[in-house]
Amino acid sequence: MSRNTSPGSPKGRAPGTTGQPSAPGLPGDPASLTIGAFARAARLSPKALRLYDELDLLRPAHVDPATGYRYYARGQLEQARLVAWLRRLGMPLARIREVCTRDAQGAARQVREYWAEVEATTAARRELAAFLVDHLSQLSHTSGKDGPAMSDGSRKCDVRLRLHYAALTDTGLVRPANQDAVHAGSRVLAVADGFGPCGGPASAAAVAALRALEDAPAATTGPGTAGSEDTADPASVRPPIPAGEILNALDDAVREAVRGVRDAAHGHPAPQESGSTLTALVWNATGSQLALVHIGDSRAYLLRSGELYQITHDHTVVQSMIDDGRLTPAEAAAHPQRSFLLKALGGDAPWTPEIRLREAREGDRYVLCSDGLSTVLPPERLRQAVTAAATPQDAVHELVGLVRAAGAPDNVSCVVADVTRAPVPAESPAG
Repeated sequence: MSRNTSPGSPKGRAPGTTGQPSAPGLPGDPASLTIGAFARAARLSPKALRLYDELDLLRPAHVDPATGYRYYARGQLEQARLVAWLRRLGMPLARIREVCTRDAQGAARQVREYWAEVEATTAARRELAAFLVDHLSQLSHTSGKDGPAMSDGSRKCDVRLRLHYAALTDTGLVRPANQDAVHAGSRVLAVADGFGPCGGPASAAAVAALRALEDAPAATTGPGTAGSEDTADPASVRPPIPAGEILNALDDAVREAVRGVRDAAHGHPAPQESGSTLTALVWNATGSQLALVHIGDSRAYLLRSGELYQITHDHTVVQSMIDDGRLTPAEAAAHPQRSFLLKALGGDAPWTPEIRLREAREGDRYVLCSDGLSTVLPPERLRQAVTAAATPQDAVHELVGLVRAAGAPDNVSCVVADVTRAPVPAESPAG
């Protein structure tokens, strides 16, 4: 487990500048500005400048010992303007301080990373807003006791979507044991890839926490198994999660997964060395939307209209280097740190996952897999195999077979699910 850290430049230095002036300006010095004049030139308020002084973000060049009045050097204007621009972006002051310690290239990278985070958060909020609009609209449409009646007195047939799914996990041809875990059910699809001495129990605990959201018995569990949907015993089916509660339920499940992963490593001499990735999809009660949770380097793909889209972002050192423009995808494939994670459940990395909503469409095919598959099969070969398979069951066997034919250096696991139409006629009115 490793984190990608970058050494900072000297504190207080503006990107591309030489920092504070070597000879601070004094009252009467033409190179010196009063706090009011400096504030106007930098488009900051005197109140903001006092705050930045207290936070050691932008120190004045000179403070009058008798009056406490602040004076600034004209050479500090560039840093002050940068601070003003970053505040307009909404960047927190602590993050601005970090930017100001970098050289110009490092500062640009910090701003790019911050804005990528803002856009990701905005996208997640956009999906949440769309979900809430759809959810509230459905509530208004179904506010009647039994819904709208047809002309013959029967109730309107409400067409929903459902999943046809299959899963397969395999030890591969090199590893002595399988530390992957998978699950596929009518509500939950999940893949976890454990690492470290307790990796197997860790991945099993992560998947078990998500499986608790299932409303029917598990379709697949355990290494070396494959399965697809079964007809559940009605007595064993639990009530589905209401659409308005799916994100909260998923957040609770992830917290339970963290506890389970840590419990799995408890008692080991080095518990921080064990953990697990987790990538899962959870359906809401209406079967029209799904929630995605992702942390680590397992992946989720969407096949739609013949095109394959990766809908997760790897939390790895090499992916961060690709994002920064320091590596190409081809170079990353052979990088010695390609398996180092920046985020995971357990271990010594941050565990906060990505959780967001997606709209489901009839005809979609979803693929979840561990990196034992994605690092072996090129994207185009993966697309061809997923497109050609007639059923999810065919797809998982084809994918694992291709990886084994290529040497299978790691455990390999995948879940494939098709979104299909499931008409559910409502009951006719009584009487």
